[in-house]
Amino acid sequence: MGYYRAGFEVDGVDITDRPRYPFAYHRGDALEYLAHLITTGEIARYELVHASPPCQAGCALTVGTNRSQGWGGTHTDLIDATHELLDATGLPYVIEQPNGRAEIRKDLTLCGEMFGLGVLRHRNFELGHWATPQPPHPRHRGYVRGHRHGVRRDGPYVAAYGSGGGKATVPEMQAAMGITWTDVREELTEAIPPAFTEWIGTAFRTCRQEVIV
Repeated sequence: MGYYRAGFEVDGVDITDRPRYPFAYHRGDALEYLAHLITTGEIARYELVHASPPCQAGCALTVGTNRSQGWGGTHTDLIDATHELLDATGLPYVIEQPNGRAEIRKDLTLCGEMFGLGVLRHRNFELGHWATPQPPHPRHRGYVRGHRHGVRRDGPYVAAYGSGGGKATVPEMQAAMGITWTDVREELTEAIPPAFTEWIGTAFRTCRQEVIV
């Protein structure tokens, strides 16, 4: 949605059915589909590729609390395969990952407080074949609401992941991130605020215009 607001036509790919996805959508393995676009030459229709590989293999919760407690299962790390295909496209690209992933360059970090949102939702972005300055990261206004390590905190932000322990309800997540087209909890907990990608899309367009001029 953020890229759409920044002026892009959007095609999405996900291995899971997403009937609420508001744009053109292909259901299937994203890496296989990207390889198909490269092989057939259809990739030439695009000007930017955004990839969000599964983060569970290296996120802080998996390698920290869950591993120490013996919780959870195995997770496939697709960062290297994603890099390889994105380089093969020859196009500018964006890879998005949460804090805790060392496999991508942290060319850009965005936070909900930069956009006055009700979530922090820190995300790092590797920018391939283009660059933009890092915007200032304002001081957080307080805590994220919820129970952590036996302490209950209230705050201006909600936790848009998991359930229980003071985590956000579906309507709270929708309002905090600015997402209205889905009310599916799993989709909301996997999403990033459209304000993030609108900022990235606008920065990319500005960067490209400056190069052309």
